[in-house]
Amino acid sequence: MENQYFVGWGTLALINAGLAQGKNRSGLNWFFISLLLGPIATLLLVIQEKLPGKR
Repeated sequence: MENQYFVGWGTLALINAGLAQGKNRSGLNWFFISLLLGPIATLLLVIQEKLPGKR
């Protein structure tokens, strides 16, 4: 059961990295932030506006 927790947390970090890249933010930075904050990082990404710049 403990391994499932780590797999889920890592999967969430990967999803957050993809969300961050879609908002023109650093996917790698948000991956590491997500490893620390988990679902809180997801909430922060969802409520942030997209940065202007790349499409």
